[in-house]
Amino acid sequence: MMIQAPPLITIPTDTWVKATWEEFLALAENPQYAEGKFYYDQEYMRIEMAPLGSAHGHDNTILSTVILVYAAIKNIRIKGFTNTSFRKTGARESQPDIGFYIGDNFQFPPRNNSPINLDEFTSPNLIVEIAASSFVDDIGRKRLLYENLGIQEYWVVNVEDNTILAFAVENQGSRLIEESQVLPGLKIALVTEALQRSQSEDDGSITRWLMGTINS
Repeated sequence: MMIQAPPLITIPTDTWVKATWEEFLALAENPQYAEGKFYYDQEYMRIEMAPLGSAHGHDNTILSTVILVYAAIKNIRIKGFTNTSFRKTGARESQPDIGFYIGDNFQFPPRNNSPINLDEFTSPNLIVEIAASSFVDDIGRKRLLYENLGIQEYWVVNVEDNTILAFAVENQGSRLIEESQVLPGLKIALVTEALQRSQSEDDGSITRWLMGTINS
């Protein structure tokens, strides 16, 4: 007797769709969407399935390098997470490209394969989204999600033109900034220059330039 495979679930991706929390969890655990990135806010979910190109992947590397080098030189305590889910049970979930806990007071989340539980741990201080096809959503609906999650700072990198929009989040709102507040003294212009240099320089060269510039 042949065993039939379970039917495929068809749902719109790369857009916000109304869903209950239970429906969201069922899809998040469905192997059919194992390669997706999942977001949930105010009874709407978004599953991102668009393939990620070299521009997205390398900008992710450069942003992480800038942030970690700056924190190391300035002796700032920091812990970074790539493509990790942050979950407020029953209410919200995000899976940003990069998230950072920064400062002296945060606890290390457990090392496992479950989403970081925001009912038990604080939200990351800094979230970074690398935006290509998702740029409009990243500066719109997704920014509202991060405001509601209580993130302190949110950066959106536009891979099309190597620019960064940095937002300070406060009082469930946000405003554009030119200098980081969670990494004091780090100007967004420096991060942007690192992105631009990455078009023609290798990562080691950029790291050495960063170290010399930050130390000067």
